[in-house]
Amino acid sequence: MNFFWVKKAAAAVITCAAIWSVPGVSLAQSTPKLDKFVIAGWSKPITEITNLLVEEDKGFFKAHGLELGYVPGAGGGDALRNLLSGQADVAFTDPGSFFTALDKGEKLRAIYDIYPQNVFNVVSLKSQNIFKPADLKGKRIGVYSLSSGTRQNLQVLLHQAGLTEADVTVVVTGLLNFAPLMQGQVDATAATDTGLLVGRQKGLGGVNVMEIKNHLNISSDFFVVREETYQKRPELLKRFLLAYQDSAQWMMKSPQEAAKLAVKYAIDGQNESMNQDIIKLRNESSVSTTTQKHGLGAFDMVSLQKGAQAYKAFGVIQRDIKVTDVVSQDLLPKTTSAKR
Repeated sequence: MNFFWVKKAAAAVITCAAIWSVPGVSLAQSTPKLDKFVIAGWSKPITEITNLLVEEDKGFFKAHGLELGYVPGAGGGDALRNLLSGQADVAFTDPGSFFTALDKGEKLRAIYDIYPQNVFNVVSLKSQNIFKPADLKGKRIGVYSLSSGTRQNLQVLLHQAGLTEADVTVVVTGLLNFAPLMQGQVDATAATDTGLLVGRQKGLGGVNVMEIKNHLNISSDFFVVREETYQKRPELLKRFLLAYQDSAQWMMKSPQEAAKLAVKYAIDGQNESMNQDIIKLRNESSVSTTTQKHGLGAFDMVSLQKGAQAYKAFGVIQRDIKVTDVVSQDLLPKTTSAKR
């Protein structure tokens, strides 16, 4: 055997032995164990959540000792079911689904306001002559799923005209639900601002848009955990929220980089220019007058209480919900305020 390689091998053994023998130093310390943390999402891995998809490149969560996982869903109700079944540690869900679960007796806690702006809408082709909520009576209306925020916010809009779901036909169309509208399978469809943007890019044409925020401007999505997790694992949740806030701030400061990475990681991210438009909308919905004062993730408790009362008024929930009992801000990162 070549003496050089014998000498190298011997040196390697000595070096390794030295590492093991030094007090307080181990190989295990050089590769610290990460805590697995799983998000139950309301969607598949799409462009608007690019900040959650780029962990392999950016390492926002790893930097805080977390190994990030993501369980896709078809609506906020799905996200909560995956949380409650133990498949995830936190749910990315909408207020309507949150209130509905609480109404059924689930023990949950909202800990971070992801999108303090209401991004939902109901869209129809101009040929349908649907201009106001009352015009929806007798119409076929698409929703992402029966457990999605699109359905919950459609109920908000119907309530404004004294209508209920019994006055319309609700059709489940899936996430990319503008194709059924364009093909005449529905008369209107409930969607989000990013969904509408994609629809327009794909040739949707002239439409009438009723924005839900003009009737009820409460948050679109929260991070929600089981009450037991909130009580027993606050330090883990604080690390998660700090990592998420880091990722959100990155997407705000670097939308072009995010749009490029979405091509790699998002299932709908093939068009980099469209990615940037979607990311811009989602960045805008992440901030509000409340976050300007208190930082990303801060809740507008007054607005949220009005929302809970509205959901009871139009029959989505049956009992009163006191939001101060089920929404907490003590785990939020102590950072400077976030501005538009």
